[in-house]
Amino acid sequence: MTRTYYTEDHEWLRLDSDDVATVGITHYAQEQLGDVVYVELPKPGTQHARGDAAAVVESVKAAADVKAPVSGSVIEANDALPGSPELINQDPAGRAWFYKVRLSNPEELAALMDENAYSQITKKK
Repeated sequence: MTRTYYTEDHEWLRLDSDDVATVGITHYAQEQLGDVVYVELPKPGTQHARGDAAAVVESVKAAADVKAPVSGSVIEANDALPGSPELINQDPAGRAWFYKVRLSNPEELAALMDENAYSQITKKK
């Protein structure tokens, strides 16, 4: 069973295996941004520490950094996204994944939220 984690900064992380995960932004985040017009993704091989700016999203309302939810090495970026940034608004938890990361410290997953805890945060806003 696939497990999905969330950050307070509205990124999601889906664990694909014990040490590989897929990262994107949540439905709530894309709603707050509005129509996304540009995305910049990390290149494979890039190393990020947890909390580093890993990607950039620009919309008609704002620009925002997408922070790395965990430390690790980027192993793949979603090549479809830069040419079709509207996918982020259409399918943020599916086709609009940002990148895949090989976790360097899987213990960091304990600092992330499950879906229930994340939904409580978005209800307060």
